[in-house]
Amino acid sequence: MGETQNLHLPLRTRSSLKKPLLIILLICITSVLLICTYMYPQHSVKSPACEGLSSRGCQAALSGWLDVHVRKHTDEEVAARVVIRDILRMPPALTSRSKIAFMFLSPGTLPFEKLWDKFLQGQEGRFSIYIHPSRLRPVHISRHFTDREIHSDHVTWGRISMVDAERRLLANALEDPDNQHFVLLSESCIPLHTFDYTYRYLIHGNVSFIDSFEDPGPHGTGRHMDHMLPEIPKQDFRKGAQWFTMKRQHALIVMADNLYYSKFRQYCRPGVEANKNCIADEHYLPTFFHMLDPGGISNWSVTYVDWSERRWHPKTYRARDISLKFLKNITSDDMSVHVTSVGKRGDELHWPCTWNGIRRPCYLFARKFHSDSVNKLVKLFPNYTSTVV
Repeated sequence: MGETQNLHLPLRTRSSLKKPLLIILLICITSVLLICTYMYPQHSVKSPACEGLSSRGCQAALSGWLDVHVRKHTDEEVAARVVIRDILRMPPALTSRSKIAFMFLSPGTLPFEKLWDKFLQGQEGRFSIYIHPSRLRPVHISRHFTDREIHSDHVTWGRISMVDAERRLLANALEDPDNQHFVLLSESCIPLHTFDYTYRYLIHGNVSFIDSFEDPGPHGTGRHMDHMLPEIPKQDFRKGAQWFTMKRQHALIVMADNLYYSKFRQYCRPGVEANKNCIADEHYLPTFFHMLDPGGISNWSVTYVDWSERRWHPKTYRARDISLKFLKNITSDDMSVHVTSVGKRGDELHWPCTWNGIRRPCYLFARKFHSDSVNKLVKLFPNYTSTVV
């Protein structure tokens, strides 16, 4: 037993000597690593999404690629969505005094004033009219078109100034609490139905008629700017015609919005990223409503436009193109058409138009019509308009 104990003593002594040596060795290794880290700092590698962006912009871009249900909303988004949510929960205030606000974007006179007079005849108290920007003089216009003329700076097609003009029209029309539906029109627009038909279609419809569709081509989602991230993800970027009709609640949230509007004001223009040519009036409202209230809009416009020529601007109809058959074909059309920028000629998207869940004709208005067709349209008006929804 004594020999065995003597044999174990040196082993315990050697084991106790190893512990300080291991500690010293670990300290040396750690020190070397720290010195190397200080002398040779690691260089960060930017994601391709961050090209041309600041570090803050890079973080926003990378965050924007996350699904909206995964990404945490910014403080600004939370505040904006709370306000919008509460406005949308407001019940409609429809009364016997409820009116439609017709808002004209016109660079000058209204060439179809005679036709609109015929459309509005006998309907005083059920509509309001707003014109912007206006160069009209009261002496040159009929009694229906003296309601409100709104003056402002120059409006440029495709730029944010067009959206600003739309918002200015909405702001002025919202001042009248009886205005419950808001219609944006151009000087080349014409009515396709009677006033009663149009009134019931809009006032008693369960959605706003705002055009919004996904165009995966270069003139659709190809215009999305990484600078818009994270608040506006590419997968939510939408396109649509600017000619809308909207309920009062929707008009209010457009006026309340600053967060999403500011992204389009800053970045939806040429020259921001590569060769992208973002057109604000084609993307702001379609994207905004797709993100904030997708179930509250129709996704198609009640204003007929002919893009069959596949040019930058739609076809213009002259007097020689107008016939009763042509107009009846438009008024009875119950299938909406969208043309994407995919391929050389673009793909067409078709879906049926419904009103309160019932299949109905799509269009209440149409454009673009040349001023030389006004007399022919006035003559044909009683024969092509519908009287019931």
